[in-house]
Amino acid sequence: MSDHAVQQPERLSPVAPPAATAARRPAAAAPISEDTRLAVEIREQVARGDVDQARSLFSGLVTQHQRRASRIAYQYLRDAAEADEAVQDAFVKVFSHIASYREAWPFEVWFTRILINGCLDRRKSRARRERWFVSSDDGPPEDARLPFGGAGNPDPEARLLARERRARLASAIDRLDGRQRTVFMLCHYGDCSPREVSAMTGLNESTVRVHLFRAARKLRAFLGGQP
Repeated sequence: MSDHAVQQPERLSPVAPPAATAARRPAAAAPISEDTRLAVEIREQVARGDVDQARSLFSGLVTQHQRRASRIAYQYLRDAAEADEAVQDAFVKVFSHIASYREAWPFEVWFTRILINGCLDRRKSRARRERWFVSSDDGPPEDARLPFGGAGNPDPEARLLARERRARLASAIDRLDGRQRTVFMLCHYGDCSPREVSAMTGLNESTVRVHLFRAARKLRAFLGGQP
């Protein structure tokens, strides 16, 4: 499959929330999540110079987001080894820039933006290095092999059929335009709500829902009406 034939998702905007987005936030903010609270605590420890303690706490965030991050990265890169590198790079970048984190963004949103932008940078670099994309022989992470949460089947024929379905779905997703592809992948592989995707992309939540609906409709057409 040619890299040049693949629709490239748009790079997400910088991790700092734009003023327009911040202005749309309701006055009464919802209670912050546990990972957001932990990120704030890590930021404060780094500011005090307690870097070792901050690293220890950060390992909890890594554990919490590792599986989901691997699933997202694999869907962008389609190579297990490169996806793992992208996830590790994202965690390193998050810790390195934790001083700039502001809890106006849920940590999950902030981290996912960094991860996706890193994956897009890798796709662009790979496209420059080689004309044709060849899938790795190494299998993807377990969650990426079963993108919609299906149970594994030990039957060889069933595994072959499932692999063929995944290949067809991956090819169909690559045919979506940039924003539709990004929205679909964040919702279905990243387990993000339309509201979270809105925060990540800067699109209105209603626009996210429209892109998701149109992406699903196109995928059904690409796949010949199959679910």
